[in-house]
Amino acid sequence: MAGQVRRLTARDAQAFRDIRLEAVERHPESFAVSYEREIERPQEAFVEMIADNAIFGGFGEGELVGFAGFRPQSHPKLSHRGNLWGMYVKDRARGSGLAQDIAKALIDHARAHVDWLELSVTRENERARRFYEALGFETYGLQRDGLRLDGRSYDLELRAKALTATAR
Repeated sequence: MAGQVRRLTARDAQAFRDIRLEAVERHPESFAVSYEREIERPQEAFVEMIADNAIFGGFGEGELVGFAGFRPQSHPKLSHRGNLWGMYVKDRARGSGLAQDIAKALIDHARAHVDWLELSVTRENERARRFYEALGFETYGLQRDGLRLDGRSYDLELRAKALTATAR
């Protein structure tokens, strides 16, 4: 599957809402938000999410099949750090290289804004952990009991990637 990656705009809000709902419904252990809460959010909330974050989408055959978001820290003392959040690629696009293209576009964007890019990944998600490791994200901590879902606890691996020479 050949794909195109670009930053999402307000025109992509419905497609973004649809794929985000799919992501949190199919993989609830990978997202801090719940499907029940996300589905109640009005369309305008997704327009605002796109406006307030740099969200990169991967398109295959004209359809949004993957995304990842970037948000810099807002506190002045933390403004040199940012977060990669919500990475998801539909099953049919996995293994095509599109996830890597989305992540690389996001990393290139983040490099112009922050020195460090951080993320968390469910410790049980071995495929995602290998993916982020291949992109150069290093583990710096573990958040035990980071997420709870239906009475089950999930540990979160905390990872970071230095983006600039000033990162130390």
